[in-house]
Amino acid sequence: MRFRLQNGRQEELVLLAKGKRSWKEFATLLSVNEQYLSREIRNERRSLHHTLYKTLCALSNRNFDRFIRETLQDYWGQMKGGMNSSGSTIRISLPEKSEQLAELVGALLGDGNITRYVKGKKVRVYQIKIAGDYRADRDYHINYLKPLFDTLFSVSASEILVPKHKERFLSVSSKEAVDFFRTMGLKDGNKIRNNVTIPRWVWNDDRFFLRACVRGLIDTDGSLFRMSKKDSNLLRLSFTNHDEKLLRDTRKAFVRLGLSPSNITMGKRFYISKKGSITQYLKTIGFSNNKHKERLTQFTAP
Repeated sequence: MRFRLQNGRQEELVLLAKGKRSWKEFATLLSVNEQYLSREIRNERRSLHHTLYKTLCALSNRNFDRFIRETLQDYWGQMKGGMNSSGSTIRISLPEKSEQLAELVGALLGDGNITRYVKGKKVRVYQIKIAGDYRADRDYHINYLKPLFDTLFSVSASEILVPKHKERFLSVSSKEAVDFFRTMGLKDGNKIRNNVTIPRWVWNDDRFFLRACVRGLIDTDGSLFRMSKKDSNLLRLSFTNHDEKLLRDTRKAFVRLGLSPSNITMGKRFYISKKGSITQYLKTIGFSNNKHKERLTQFTAP
């Protein structure tokens, strides 16, 4: 299925979604031909395939449904990669509750996004994405999260790179995976508006599930730094997130785990800095993201 928008609206949507990216980077992100995107699609010579339309809306954080003036049958060739609609029908394994699943949930809460778009009988877009820094998170994405998806769901996550903007994404297109996470409260769309937070089943096991989930949250939205250049023992571990509910609940998890977090500052951050809490965190939770391990080694090296 394809959509034809009101005159001028398609170009507006494309440019909003493109932002400051180059056409080459934008086309790579969407897995489409650069010339086709910058000339045919932008100049409204072609209508929009429903999956491309939905992705453009998601990237621009706008809804253009009110500007759709015509719905057409789809005679357009399939788009490759993540834009291929067949991805939403991939068969997967559904895992039991485990430390690994709790950690993946933490990573999704931190830097993840779930898309579920259903319109009529033919339009179906289901996608899970985890964002990261182009260089700093490469090892974490490729050598940890990607195998984790494979282990838990028997599915291979796709890698999307946007070098100029220092962005990378892991993407899984699967209706079953999206529905699976939705059942535990990880709703699709805007996480802040939907009050997405740590699932109830994670709270039921402080020793394993909650610690693993916190690890995923810190690996994605946490930072480690040294408070004094003169004393390598003065470290601070902080968690930053603009979702007020998730921020409060993550701090609550730190309290439950005996990690003595600070109060929330500036409405978006809390931290631990007591030596005992830092030592306890490193001993009982630790990091899966290699960038934090390397930073710790750098700070504590003699």
